[in-house]
Amino acid sequence: MRICNAQNVASGIVDILLPPTCPTCGAILPDPAQGPFCTECRGAFHRVTVPLCISCGFPFPASAGANHLCEDCVISPPPFSVARALGRYEGPLLDAIHLFKYRRRISLGEALGRMMAYAVYDSLVIDDYSLIIPVPLHPKRLRERGFNQALTLAREVARRYALPVDLLALRRRVHTEAQVKLAGKERKANMREAFAIQDRGRIDGEEILLIDDVYTTGSTVMECARVLMRNGARKVAVLTLARA
Repeated sequence: MRICNAQNVASGIVDILLPPTCPTCGAILPDPAQGPFCTECRGAFHRVTVPLCISCGFPFPASAGANHLCEDCVISPPPFSVARALGRYEGPLLDAIHLFKYRRRISLGEALGRMMAYAVYDSLVIDDYSLIIPVPLHPKRLRERGFNQALTLAREVARRYALPVDLLALRRRVHTEAQVKLAGKERKANMREAFAIQDRGRIDGEEILLIDDVYTTGSTVMECARVLMRNGARKVAVLTLARA
């Protein structure tokens, strides 16, 4: 005899009374298993696709030909091996990230994390890495926000690939000004010496996948990767939800 799971029954009742809706337009989702967006908003969601920079993942116009290094990576190679993102930081994805990050829509962030986890990326195979590290927040920012959005995303990727997540190896030791308020050179200066390693033994020889929500200029993840590589990591790659 099959016994009903009370949690599933309760969830089904809630879905009938309060059906799941698209976070960006409010349309009822006919099949929430397909993700957090309705059909129309999924159509406006732009994946980061080739051609792109083989290093930082900067998306080129379709007319640019095959994948190649962007000008910035030629002039100043980043400390990570490769950086990739799920989608462009625009339209429904931008709206969803703002709801998740600034309106504390944690369940939306988890759904976005699952999208990251199940996507396929050019020249980045998540299974190749041994450890996941989310970009840390300073304790003061963490108290203000109430959660670390990078950790929410990292947990979903880790669950999909059965990889460990380390919250303690990398710490943010300087309470910096919010990057969103700064221009490119200011962002880089803002991040200088902002991160430190708590225990080198936790990362020594590890192949690390560093996770954050948005890659804009790359200043934050570059500084994290630089610190990790300097302290014994074998390799660092970057995966973000969105690419500006």
